[in-house]
Amino acid sequence: MKKALIIVDVQNDFCQGGALEVPEANDIIPYINHLSKENEYDQIVLTQDWHPTNHKSFAANNNKKIGETITLNGIPQFMWPDHCVQNTFGAEFHKDLFVPNNAHIIQKGKNIDIDSYSGFQDNNHFMKTGLDDFLKYHDVELVEIVGLALDYCVKFTALDAMKLDYITCVHFNGTKAVNVKPNSARDTIYQLVENGVTILG
Repeated sequence: MKKALIIVDVQNDFCQGGALEVPEANDIIPYINHLSKENEYDQIVLTQDWHPTNHKSFAANNNKKIGETITLNGIPQFMWPDHCVQNTFGAEFHKDLFVPNNAHIIQKGKNIDIDSYSGFQDNNHFMKTGLDDFLKYHDVELVEIVGLALDYCVKFTALDAMKLDYITCVHFNGTKAVNVKPNSARDTIYQLVENGVTILG
């Protein structure tokens, strides 16, 4: 059975000192590097938030405060600080993250009108990123997921992987939650397990 490691959004803006810092984010990088180097994956994929400057998920572009929620294209949209803007330092992968030469990179969140938490598709399910096509082309059946943040992009990537019939695992030691809401990390783990995702240590 062919398997892939999906490394979600380990970018400067989500790491220590970043515009949307995930607590303890830097602590998972050695674990992820160990997986990449020591485990034999058929494919390694990195997702990368890649927002235009005028993205509508940014609070500043809506005259809103960070943490408010608006309706965007018919669904709730949390207002974030500007982050992972295309071609900026914040959008780059963290310097300590090992990126294999043959890794496949999927950029998401490029449409100004729709956010994209999942590595597979945007939040409105309008546009695919190409990740599913890539994995299917390479006959991948099992995906292991790590990265940032557990309660947003990792969660929705894992849930979509299950819906697309991949055997799906999330490495608990390879992810951290932004915890916008109390107990967000705990609730996310429950939700993933309820939907058939395996949680690995």
